[in-house]
Amino acid sequence: MIKSHAKINIFLKIVGTRDNYHEIISRFVRVDNLYDELEFLPKPLHIKGFELKGKFNCSIEKNTIYRAYKLLQNAANTKKMDNFFAEYFLSVKKNIPLGGGLGGGSSNAAAFLLYINKALELGLSTEELCGIGSKIGADVNFFLYECKAANVSGIGEIIEPLQDEIPNIELIFDVAMCDTALVYGKFRECRQNDINKTAAQKLTFLNSKEVLEKFDNTALNDLLRSVLICYPSLKPKADTGLFLSGSGSTFFKVN
Repeated sequence: MIKSHAKINIFLKIVGTRDNYHEIISRFVRVDNLYDELEFLPKPLHIKGFELKGKFNCSIEKNTIYRAYKLLQNAANTKKMDNFFAEYFLSVKKNIPLGGGLGGGSSNAAAFLLYINKALELGLSTEELCGIGSKIGADVNFFLYECKAANVSGIGEIIEPLQDEIPNIELIFDVAMCDTALVYGKFRECRQNDINKTAAQKLTFLNSKEVLEKFDNTALNDLLRSVLICYPSLKPKADTGLFLSGSGSTFFKVN
């Protein structure tokens, strides 16, 4: 069984735009006790082609794992992959809440790329895998580095792993499934003139414990206001001072 971990954003600052994407400065921290479970199982019959089973909220063509598979086909030894996927299918047990701001889809894609690259001895470097990851989603490269914590910038492609002091964090889930594109669109509509890159960069020099002690939830996540506009049912949690992760519905607190 392959563990595909969640992540939280200790802080998430929007510092610019690049075409249709938003540039960020953020602190990502891996959540060790929350993960999806990926398992390659034998096919009853040797049937060529990629087969993916699991409870997803999108079509197979839009699934991050399938997209990772297709991109990897173009970058690696397709014969090895064809032989492997004629024998095995991939089963995914989703434990990370969908739309929760925890990077579940990105983590799935990264876990798939890392495993197949190693198991089939494809020989792709981390940089080459990140080239694939950048085409899938903004959070994929963090998971490809397999680090506990990192400062993440650009549109998610710049990863700076770091030794961090991370307090004991408790996740608070909600049934709301936040739409990332909707939330970022609302941010662009409402807060484009509020960007402060200098303030965001200063956060990268503090460890996560210091950040959470010195700043409140409104200062640490630039998407909080947009999330609450799009999903007003989340406001009671924000009003208690809970911190928001990413663009999703999951909050967290320090114990």
